[in-house]
Amino acid sequence: MSPLESLRLSWRSIRGHRLRSALTTLGVIIGVAAVIAFVALGASLQAGIIGDISPDDQRNLYGWAADPDTEGGPLAGAQFVFSQDDLEAVEELEAVDAAYGYATIDAQSVTHEGETRLQSNGLIAAGPSYIRESSLREGRQFEMGEREAVINPAAAEQFEENVSVGDELEVRIATGGTETVTVVGITDTSEGLSPFEGFDAAPRMYVPTDPFYLEQAVGPAGGGGDSGEGNDDSESDNDETGSETDVRYLAIVVEAPSADEDDVDAAREAATAYFESEESDASEFLGEDVAVSLQTSTELLQQLEDILDILQSFIVGIAAISLVVGSIGIANIMLVSVTERTREIGIMKAVGAQNRDVLGLFLTEAVILGVIGAVLGTVLGLVVAALAARYIDIPLVYPLEYVALAIVAGILVGVVSGLYPAWRAARTDPIDALRYE
Repeated sequence: MSPLESLRLSWRSIRGHRLRSALTTLGVIIGVAAVIAFVALGASLQAGIIGDISPDDQRNLYGWAADPDTEGGPLAGAQFVFSQDDLEAVEELEAVDAAYGYATIDAQSVTHEGETRLQSNGLIAAGPSYIRESSLREGRQFEMGEREAVINPAAAEQFEENVSVGDELEVRIATGGTETVTVVGITDTSEGLSPFEGFDAAPRMYVPTDPFYLEQAVGPAGGGGDSGEGNDDSESDNDETGSETDVRYLAIVVEAPSADEDDVDAAREAATAYFESEESDASEFLGEDVAVSLQTSTELLQQLEDILDILQSFIVGIAAISLVVGSIGIANIMLVSVTERTREIGIMKAVGAQNRDVLGLFLTEAVILGVIGAVLGTVLGLVVAALAARYIDIPLVYPLEYVALAIVAGILVGVVSGLYPAWRAARTDPIDALRYE
């Protein structure tokens, strides 16, 4: 019997039991779809995040102080250790281009032209260079010491009347008081600008640490307090309750002169050496339990990739179990098929069919079921990945190598699961088969 004839007879048998064949391949479909969907999403997420890292951001070092054994992403276990004097001293280092604190200020709402919107993400306080000129759609960076803000498109478009450069916004701070800020720039993307923020698209307002964070940190509430338009008296308040020089930052950003690896390493070594020296205010808190960590966006994303790799291995393990279940299902159905077609096998042998012909016929049927399951699983996995990528707004990356592996896995599942039923069918005695009812 020619391979083409085996293929035709096998396909006719599968079509004769459509529902049973579909249910048989379900385990293979689920297993392959899970692998394809997760691998595609992982690759898409990685490509989307890496694509968001601008060349300018590659020279930034994001720093915090925490227990070296603390696991997790950026700021895991971070402590308030960096003073304003530390940042000014680091900025004076030859290997460093700029250094500033990073902080978030909890807000409740933002009001524009009498229209109020909830602003759960609050204000992001940083240095002016945190907002690159190249990342601005219009306007300019904010200036230190001024009540100015740069917002992203999501924040600008959340009101009926879009916010423009020059407009004023009233921000209600969670700890009390209201800040009035003048919008001086709008970024070209609503996605986060650094790993500290995350890279999701959400309304964000960027303001200078001076005065916004400094006033909040030394306010009468002990880490928060009234501010806003009445802050002309903030200096006297500071004298009564604390000093701006006592302000500590949870996170900092240190900028190297360029994105060159040597420059970035030199900035890291110089800044770390300063923080660990007795000259720094941070050194009084550092030791075996607390150490400074300065990492680039790429290094921080490597941690994300490691987590994705672990999750991918976990999903592949689950998918492997599903493929084993699918393989058992195919083997079971093939054994049933051999029993149902015993008389057919007897007739085939009576008219001259050899054992290898019967073996090839049933093996081909099992392989077809495995390949169909792999193909349908691949299509389903890609559809799920495409919908998920569209939902979270990331570019879809097709894992072509895994598509090929899925097809190979389908063939292997078919061969493994169909080998014994086909061997059993081939060894059927033709006399007994013809008498079988």
